[in-house]
Amino acid sequence: MSVKTILEFPHPTLRRKANKVRTIDKSVQSLANNLVDTLHYVGGVGLAANQIGDLRRVIAIHLPDEEEPRVYINPEIIHREGEREIEEACLSVPGYHGLITRSIWVKAKGLDRNSKIFRLTADGLLAQALEHEIDHLNGILYFDHLKSHETLISNDAIPEAPSEEE
Repeated sequence: MSVKTILEFPHPTLRRKANKVRTIDKSVQSLANNLVDTLHYVGGVGLAANQIGDLRRVIAIHLPDEEEPRVYINPEIIHREGEREIEEACLSVPGYHGLITRSIWVKAKGLDRNSKIFRLTADGLLAQALEHEIDHLNGILYFDHLKSHETLISNDAIPEAPSEEE
C-alpha cells in the first residue's frame, strides 16, 4: 500500500493542467494504485493525480455502493445535460464545503487501466465525481464554480439557533 499526501489549496500544482498519458506503463499503473490506496485511506469518493503531486491525467473514483474503485485515464466529459445545485467539498480544501451547480448527467470517455476505451453515461454521484475530478485535471477547484465566494462555508460554522419567536 502506498498512501500519498494530498496537496491542499493553495499548493500551485492544484492549479496546473495535467498532461495526457501517452502509454499506460508500469508507472501509470503505480500511480493508479497510489490513487486508489490514498482514496481508501482517507475514505473519499474521488481523487485526481495532481492532488497527490503527479501531473498526469489519471483519476480514481470509489462510490460508496460499489465494491471496486474505478480508475480512468485521460477522462473527458463529452456531453452534459441539465443543471442541479449540489453541496460539494474537496480533499484538497479541507474544512469547507459550498453549494455549486453541476450537470444532471454527463457522458464521459477515456481509457481504463487495461488501455481499453470506455464510454459511459452517468448521473447522480458518479456524474458529480467525474466533473469534480476532471476539473482537477484542468486546474479547476470546486469553489471556482461558486456564484460568490461568500457561499464557501466552513465545516465549523454552527447554524444560529432559532429565536423563541420563530
